[in-house]
Amino acid sequence: MYDDNNIKELRARLIEKTPSLKADQDKWWLLGTSGCHLCDVAAHLLTQFQAVQPVTYQDVDIADFDELLMMEFATTIPVILTPSKRLNYPFSVLDLQQLLSQ
Repeated sequence: MYDDNNIKELRARLIEKTPSLKADQDKWWLLGTSGCHLCDVAAHLLTQFQAVQPVTYQDVDIADFDELLMMEFATTIPVILTPSKRLNYPFSVLDLQQLLSQ
């Protein structure tokens, strides 16, 4: 798990390249792409987690990024970005819980 100022800079870069994310600055983002089975697993884990924690997230398709930004995530998706933390797959519901407690 990454936890530093680089996450805020990264989220700002994503917003710059994908202005529609600006409205969802406070949400968790699940970065992935269609056809990615691990991304489907991650979305399922987030849905399970939502049953006990009131978090909201938005699916963000890296295919919508420019090529340079897309390649930054191409080998690490699925990735969860909270407003202050980054969590690369693999992760569990317990890992998601830790995102809230740190």
